[in-house]
Amino acid sequence: MKWALYVTSIVALLAARFRRRPVVLIQHIAGIAFSSTWLRVVMALANLVVTRRMLRAADRLVFISDAVRQELLGDAAWRDYRLVFNGVDGTVFYPPMLPPVGTASAGPVLFVGRYVAKKGLAVIRALAARRPDLNFHLAGSGPIDPSGWGLANVRDLGPQSQRALAELYRSAALLLLPSVGEGYPLVIQEAMACGLPVICGQPSERADPAAAAWLTGVAIDLYDPEGSAARCAAAIDAPRPDAAARAAMAAYAARAYSWQAMAGAVLA
Repeated sequence: MKWALYVTSIVALLAARFRRRPVVLIQHIAGIAFSSTWLRVVMALANLVVTRRMLRAADRLVFISDAVRQELLGDAAWRDYRLVFNGVDGTVFYPPMLPPVGTASAGPVLFVGRYVAKKGLAVIRALAARRPDLNFHLAGSGPIDPSGWGLANVRDLGPQSQRALAELYRSAALLLLPSVGEGYPLVIQEAMACGLPVICGQPSERADPAAAAWLTGVAIDLYDPEGSAARCAAAIDAPRPDAAARAAMAAYAARAYSWQAMAGAVLA
């Protein structure tokens, strides 16, 4: 089962208990930073009343993010769990044949994801407005229309195939994902596999403790897109991983992120 608050997950657990079948619960996220205060309160109560009971009731717990695990189970986890990451297709997502030399400032700042508020689109808009010296390429779709921002340095690429995304990762300067309420977004793992530096919203950079050294986390406040944009700009201007660090990151991603390994761990 994926995520405790899905109605289908609750029904599945009840049905499994009725039929005396073991239950493995794979938890992807914890809280969601809704724009509505009322919805945030409802989410907190739902996690307290429903998610906690689901976590106790499952026979085995799997987390795809250690940050989510800490939020729901605490630093000293109150029950056993497994940390198992989603996989990346290594035949598609891999670094360039020739490693980049020096900084990758010539490429665009790349965003990949749904065009929705929680992904930080307002932050990207504010950042693009304050940094006309940078080009921003956005790959995805959703109710927000970046092409309507009227910013010459923003290009909406629309939805992309996996192979097209991999080429974008290999040609960009960095991946920017100023999102909130995430577990471990797969686009971060894909970018890492392609050797692309990543700037993401906190606490996604702590999802995989072994990968934290390669990820730059930024405090994102959706109610303050200008302040969040300023922090993202500072992260962009900071020194980036050199060619050796990027190669090490890609090699780690190739070893650590595998769908076969994830499936095997869940089956075990």
